[in-house]
Amino acid sequence: MFRARAAQTWRSRRVTASSFSGRVIARRRYCRGQSRARAGQEPAWSTWTAGSFALGGAASHNIVDSSSSSGNRNGNHEDDDDDDDDSLSTNNMSASLIPANPDDVMVIRHVTPNVVTFSVPFSRFGRIKIGGRGTLVKLTSGSLAVFSPAALTEESKAKVAELGGQVAYIVALDFEHHIFISEWAKQYPGAKIIGPEGLLEKRAKQHKDPKINNDSFAVVFTKANKHSVKIGDDFDADFDYEYVDGHANKEIVFHYKPDRVLIEADLMFNLPAVEQYSRVPDGQKPGGLADRLFQSTQSTAGDATWMKRFNWYLTAKDRPSLNESVKRIDQWDFTTLIPCHGDVIEGNAKDMFRKVFQWHLQGKK
Repeated sequence: MFRARAAQTWRSRRVTASSFSGRVIARRRYCRGQSRARAGQEPAWSTWTAGSFALGGAASHNIVDSSSSSGNRNGNHEDDDDDDDDSLSTNNMSASLIPANPDDVMVIRHVTPNVVTFSVPFSRFGRIKIGGRGTLVKLTSGSLAVFSPAALTEESKAKVAELGGQVAYIVALDFEHHIFISEWAKQYPGAKIIGPEGLLEKRAKQHKDPKINNDSFAVVFTKANKHSVKIGDDFDADFDYEYVDGHANKEIVFHYKPDRVLIEADLMFNLPAVEQYSRVPDGQKPGGLADRLFQSTQSTAGDATWMKRFNWYLTAKDRPSLNESVKRIDQWDFTTLIPCHGDVIEGNAKDMFRKVFQWHLQGKK
């Protein structure tokens, strides 16, 4: 039944030029999943689900339903699909991501006195509820750094002011989490913008979107400079960082050393997204079949086998490089992990990280 539904879904989705390569990747992974299912190794539906969420540029990674309620439109992923619906087109990608009332659904919380999260609802496909999150950090110098910023609201601006108001760094944690960079840069024009290679060019192609400006990047992480790049004296004094070029989404992971906090986007999820949906009506909270299925692949509960498989088979564009990055991150002394999707892990973050990335740390399954 799941295989039939998966095949029907693939036939029904129109392949566009902008998303062709990503969907081909996902299709190949689905076919491999069919073979594994016939061999009795794993259910085809699970591999199709993971393949559909392949993070190598497939438009499906970012699609949200423009007709859904504001409780489902608060994340900071952008949408690459050239759909017939203008709200999901290159000309107006961000329209479906900007909530009508973000202050009503955003959860602003101090994880530590110096680290604040802005947690919001966000649905992939407009159906699968994974949540979104931006993170604000006060450096020991007094400057502020914001990572994968969420929508800039009056409450979030008030929190920035409360922490001193000196936003010096705006960071896109990967190739996808960048949609609100421009509005933060406009509000705090002295801030350096930081991101991975390719993102500047990607944003240039999206110039018709009113939310994306022609912002200059002060620091760009590349595979060649990843071990020599510097961001700023005060920033570098407080942070370890690793560019995970082996990940399909070009992740940049940060460790705020004073508070032992790891900050990342899509390197690992921690579903279900309880906090991110805590201010929406019960009917908009995660709980549908699609939510439960995807949560099973992105949960740190138990032995996290499906999460290990997802990361090992699907997100590793260059597995040896990804393994090396994971090993470097594992050397950092963190106790808290802040993901963009799912709940913050507090107290036992290193144990959870090692469980999820066990195969990468070993270099084998």
